[in-house]
Amino acid sequence: MTVISIQSQVAWGHVGNSAASFPIQLHGIDVVAVPTTLLSNRPGYPTIRGRVLDVQLVADLLRGIEERGAVEAARLILSGYLGSADIAMDVADFVARAKAANPALLYCCDPVLGDRDRGMFVRSDIPPLVRDELCPLADIITPNHFEFEFLCGARVTTIDDVVAQASALMARGPQTIVITSAELAGTPQSEIETLAIERTQSDKICAWRVRTPRVPISPSGTGDLFAALFVAARARGLATPDALSHAASGIYGVLERTAQRGTEEMRIIESAGVMLDPKPRFAAVAIAAS
Repeated sequence: MTVISIQSQVAWGHVGNSAASFPIQLHGIDVVAVPTTLLSNRPGYPTIRGRVLDVQLVADLLRGIEERGAVEAARLILSGYLGSADIAMDVADFVARAKAANPALLYCCDPVLGDRDRGMFVRSDIPPLVRDELCPLADIITPNHFEFEFLCGARVTTIDDVVAQASALMARGPQTIVITSAELAGTPQSEIETLAIERTQSDKICAWRVRTPRVPISPSGTGDLFAALFVAARARGLATPDALSHAASGIYGVLERTAQRGTEEMRIIESAGVMLDPKPRFAAVAIAAS
């Protein structure tokens, strides 16, 4: 069982593939990790070295893994931070080729574009390409609340808003939408919500929510880690509500451990146990169906 993960890589810390690869492997899944950047560390430190990779190098790496049979062996493709518009387009081309070669392959697009605190933190030509080229190819997307509003082109403040906007977005491609760091009108201040909306084969819309206690830290890479845990659960055959519960509970455990240690970077390695078998486990509760 294999997941192809296409996103940033850092030498120090845990973002992009440096946050995603180990948690996926922990679940007994091989990872074919294709970098879009090679950086010393994430932004936010006083210095940063390295660069976004040339699109030709990324394209060569993707062609190379195709030649080794990675597409036929893969259960899912996961994409995250892309670095440039050219890379975004090349990833779209790769996903289209891969899905043609392996129709059972699922594609999860984590649209790493920005957040509420910082706004957009990618180059201005990337968000439209993610919205218009990558998301329509995706079976699953995992935006945070800010990114979901960008993809929908609308403010989302209630669960009815979420379901309505997700339904419209699913008409353009993805069948499962998972929204992280959701803060709605009814969300308690002490909690954070993760939501999943899915269109079934019978065209029914189902939705679930998981509420976890708010941990008073915001390390980088939490979205990358969540997507990895969700993808790992889906690759192992878990249904969407179970995968949602697994990923939300696992990331809560990592954040709780990180807060205890007082470090800037997530304590991913020492949190292996809570990622694989989270305790406590927060249940996904059905919230809407039509």
